[in-house]
Amino acid sequence: MASRGTFSLKRDIVAVCRRLYDRGLIAGPDGNVSVRVAPDRVLVTPAGLSKVDVQVEDLVELSLDGRHVRGDRRASSEILMHLRIYQRRPDVQAVVHAHPPTATGFSVAGESLAACVLPEVIGQMGSVPLLPYATPGTSELADSFDPFVEHHDAFLLANHGATTIGPTLTIAHQRMESLEHSARILLTARLLGNVNTLTPAQVETLIAARQRATPGTLSRMSRSVRA
Repeated sequence: MASRGTFSLKRDIVAVCRRLYDRGLIAGPDGNVSVRVAPDRVLVTPAGLSKVDVQVEDLVELSLDGRHVRGDRRASSEILMHLRIYQRRPDVQAVVHAHPPTATGFSVAGESLAACVLPEVIGQMGSVPLLPYATPGTSELADSFDPFVEHHDAFLLANHGATTIGPTLTIAHQRMESLEHSARILLTARLLGNVNTLTPAQVETLIAARQRATPGTLSRMSRSVRA
């Protein structure tokens, strides 16, 4: 990721912001997106600006310890969460935070999306834990990731929203879309009166298949879906 030109990465962030808005995963100034551009530097969306209006020149560059490097605007109020993830997961190159309505509804109801129901979700991100509530934009919210971030790639934030991470911005964004899509499917199944979960043997088969494709992520995924 860091080897690509910074301008190209900025354009990618702008494109993801608009797609999140178009898909109804954010509204108004909600949500934030960041990309690691070097081992110790990240680009992040600015505070207070609707993501559909974000332009390349609005993005802010920070050091991994939060020091302002470049940009005329103030970084997203959720930057502490982003930085904590990058600090704990050197493999992560992008973070997407949004308020997908159905998935966030599960978080408001106090429910995770940890059940093994959809093969595509297991293959992309494993189980999705529910993090305890913490005030948005605070160090307490960043702290809430510590018990979970090593073994998961998607998170529900109680009464708040969702965060997805990945080795590329494309994958982090795809995980957010898939998280909301799976939440809608699970809600529909509940309304129909029954949710058939996959058996442990079926889950193990999916894990093995994914391991052959992306061995680097499987140790985390395996632990997360077995938890």
